[in-house]
Amino acid sequence: MPQQELLTRVVAALERAGVDYMLTGSLASSLQGYPRATHDIDLVVSMAEADAKLLVGDFPPPRYYLDESSVRQAIARRDMFNLLDADTGNKVDFWLLTEDEFDQCRFSRKGVESLDGAPIKVSRPEDTILMKLRWSQQSGGSEKQFQDARGVYELQRARLDQAYLRSWGIRLGVTDDLERLIREAKPL
Repeated sequence: MPQQELLTRVVAALERAGVDYMLTGSLASSLQGYPRATHDIDLVVSMAEADAKLLVGDFPPPRYYLDESSVRQAIARRDMFNLLDADTGNKVDFWLLTEDEFDQCRFSRKGVESLDGAPIKVSRPEDTILMKLRWSQQSGGSEKQFQDARGVYELQRARLDQAYLRSWGIRLGVTDDLERLIREAKPL
């Protein structure tokens, strides 16, 4: 199953279970910036323990690996769990929505974009940039994450809320990276 089909199947399962979600990570930055290959689909989800069984039931073995006890533990810890498509090696990382102020803010701002004609809830471009800069910093200066953020900035620059970017850049401690991104961004 190609990655976009897996994403469509996951989104349908989440919607059937009444679970709110938001696409983030490299697929979001590929939609909003320059596309790049990735085997991971990153979703932020707002799930309760009761939702675990419904989600797991939609992805039966041996084609899929989604362990119900791991899902329940991740929900209890407000952590993450994975779904693996054994046939393709594609993986979905489900990140539980936390009480972190930025996490709550970006989740509340999500928008709807079209992915191959299907509507999908996606992180706003400003939040994609900020999260990519945060991940870059947390991973010791990942250039791949930085370049993803820069690509979103370059393609979305005219629509971006610069005050929001700068305000959250300060609060997240990524101001230096944001300033570098702005300096290095190529004009379209």
